[in-house]
Amino acid sequence: MEPRLAKYLHTKGRQLGLPIGGTFELTPRCNFNCKMCYVHLTQEEQEKRGRELTTEEWLEIGKEAKDAGMVFLLLTGGEPTLRPDFPELFHKLKEMGLMVSINSNGLLLEGKLLELFRKDPPTRINISLYGTGNETYKRQCGVPAYDRVIRNIRALREAGIDVKVNMSVTPANSQDMQSVYETAKELQIHTQATPYMFPPVRLHPEMRGQNFRMDAEEAGRIQAQFDFSRCTREQFLLRIQALRDGVSPDAQSEEECGDVVGEGIHCRAGITTFWIDWDGKMLPCGQMAEPAVDVLQLGFAEAWKQTKANAAAIRLPPECVKCKIKDVCHACAAMCYCETGSFTGKPEYICQMKQSYINAMMQYWQTEYGGKL
Repeated sequence: MEPRLAKYLHTKGRQLGLPIGGTFELTPRCNFNCKMCYVHLTQEEQEKRGRELTTEEWLEIGKEAKDAGMVFLLLTGGEPTLRPDFPELFHKLKEMGLMVSINSNGLLLEGKLLELFRKDPPTRINISLYGTGNETYKRQCGVPAYDRVIRNIRALREAGIDVKVNMSVTPANSQDMQSVYETAKELQIHTQATPYMFPPVRLHPEMRGQNFRMDAEEAGRIQAQFDFSRCTREQFLLRIQALRDGVSPDAQSEEECGDVVGEGIHCRAGITTFWIDWDGKMLPCGQMAEPAVDVLQLGFAEAWKQTKANAAAIRLPPECVKCKIKDVCHACAAMCYCETGSFTGKPEYICQMKQSYINAMMQYWQTEYGGKL
């Protein structure tokens, strides 16, 4: 559940046009090689495409963003902790008064970094847990890293640091989904699993509508399986009631989208949130390849002004406006763009996945509870 303060600030930010939440993508480099990744570049590929922003450039952007209204900041990558200046960036951004969270694969969160977080905790560390064994990790990430990652997660929890586990569910690790949930439950960590893998159009424009993922019907069934397994009876029946009423059963978290629906963007992208990629381009959302504006060239305030205008001009598929399951589906602008190459293109994969999810949830309702609320 998103804290009330965060919801309130985003609501006020929407009214005032302020960038309440931001993401700094510090690097496209990573020590994993996940097949479904939308950003990972090798050192050689990165050098051909551009350069990472310097410590000073990131800190200046952070100051300008904070002065413009930013409260929440997410540091991500690639793997952000690969940067030698990560401790300095983290500490100085926090000193500005920002609430700083981190996305990480967890492999390097030990030693000096663990001590850093003990003394100066982030708001939260979101760790991608790709399975519960080294073999699964090798299939998914190319690195048999499970033992080290889970050890680091346990150490972070023992240090009192807030950790959330995210699982990207693919054909390589779907068999570990339940055990990931049970592991996180044992550690008293919130878990989120998703079988939807965005096509990596920022890396490979020709891959729109494609990624290393399950077919849409299987992805929907996997999502329903996860939701059923993690819910109490009361929680599950509330979800069923919401689905029957044609509304979303999910509360939104601070890293996720907001609750406005209509013909324009129905999340916070370009409205109260922004994403700055590793070479200084501001985007409404990190899954989009456009519209992008150059922060270094324009300065933060002008880049945010243009990003808001660009986001306001985006329109979603007209078919989605009239769809009877639109409030369950939440097909976003980034999904439309990544699946079809256009913001107005109907994302058939999402349609099929969400319908499969609803069917599977209703089947659980019938078989487990006799179809009674």
